[in-house]
Amino acid sequence: MAELFPERLLVATDSVLGAFEAELPLLEGAPNEHIFAAVQRVVLALNVVNDEHNGGAYETDEREQLCHYIDEALTERGIDIVALTARHGLGRYELTDRWREW
Repeated sequence: MAELFPERLLVATDSVLGAFEAELPLLEGAPNEHIFAAVQRVVLALNVVNDEHNGGAYETDEREQLCHYIDEALTERGIDIVALTARHGLGRYELTDRWREW
């Protein structure tokens, strides 16, 4: 497993997700633009981590888990992802697609 998920990758991913988690309390009741900006920041930062690991750090399962994590973290803060994405012409599972390269 250490070959698939080197310590450097795990630490970098945890750091990105930690920064996102720190931002979550500010998103409760925030305008859509602020929520999308937070999602954009976390996705772009994960793109960098992925790129630093030869563009293939996150396999299919990990990509799905990361998207699910972002969705759940926002949902736990009272953000209705279905309504948010629908207001922007997106399906629920397209929240990260605009910026995601992994």
